[in-house]
Amino acid sequence: MATEIKIKNIPTGYQSFISNGRHAIVGDEPIKSKGTDLGMSPTELVLAGISMCKVATIRNVARRKGIEIGNVDAELKQVVRRSADGTFTTTIDSAIKIEGEISEETREMLIEEADNCYVTRLVRGDWKINPSEDLAV
Repeated sequence: MATEIKIKNIPTGYQSFISNGRHAIVGDEPIKSKGTDLGMSPTELVLAGISMCKVATIRNVARRKGIEIGNVDAELKQVVRRSADGTFTTTIDSAIKIEGEISEETREMLIEEADNCYVTRLVRGDWKINPSEDLAV
């Protein structure tokens, strides 16, 4: 199933109204990048997608296996380095906290499942990004 996102960018800063047809959020750039900082930046949105998938995967696996857990929190940090040839290497560190009285083995299994969530696998995979078409055509 294809995922479709529509963006409406307005002239103030870099504010963009982002919609999937059912839900909407605001994206922007920080003030230091001449944005208005009224929404998450594009890289923050990517990290948000990865972290949400990780915690949702833990919740899903716990429910399917009948494991009682409390809140699940994640913190992700991204560091990007530019190589001499202009390409980027991105490193993402993540830490996950699972509340509840579960064994260390169960905790490790849930975190391992989170580290293989579908958004993480998608980002690790090969991407082909086609050139943009002109919508006015």
